[in-house]
Amino acid sequence: MGRILVAEDDPLTLEGIKLLLSASTHQVIGTVNNGSLLLKEMPALRPDLLLIDFDMPERTGLDVLRTLRERGDKRPVVLLTGSMSDKRVYEALQLGLNGLVVKAQAPRDLITCLDAVFAGRRWIDHDVLQRVMDLSLSPEGAQADPLAPLSKRERAIVGLLLQGLRNKEIAGELGIGEGTVKVHLHNIFEKLGVTSRMELALLAARNGD
Repeated sequence: MGRILVAEDDPLTLEGIKLLLSASTHQVIGTVNNGSLLLKEMPALRPDLLLIDFDMPERTGLDVLRTLRERGDKRPVVLLTGSMSDKRVYEALQLGLNGLVVKAQAPRDLITCLDAVFAGRRWIDHDVLQRVMDLSLSPEGAQADPLAPLSKRERAIVGLLLQGLRNKEIAGELGIGEGTVKVHLHNIFEKLGVTSRMELALLAARNGD
């Protein structure tokens, strides 16, 4: 069971979140309606995970994420978004975002995302992640993109790896053999000059901090 601090400024959405979590193994230990209050309440409440609305008054979810990482706070952060630009998602991933759920899909995806994040994996809405990966292929994104040397298939593998999927699961997602995934990973490591999945994740998610 995880202790969760929720930051959401819309009362109806907040009630929906609380209802969803009440049927899970996770516990809501506090709620706030803006990013500044979240940062203020964290020391006393000591949450295991922060579930934050991206678009809030005073400080957005992205602002809070950036502040936490600058402080060296590595606890998991999951963002809820109704409309978040792909560039902002890309920035959040670079800052080490652990999860992202589209509000319209929250009844289906929120618990799945939280379970994955508490298990040590990253969970990002698939459609959003695909758009962000496509953005990184564009000339604008490639200028500062650490994955610029990779092919589209290799980028897809990195995206799934960042969600915490194993080689067999990546193979299933892409409809290829597990051995093919291993070959792609070897080529990715060679192109990017990394030696492990952890180094690859750090390069992809934290480059540009």
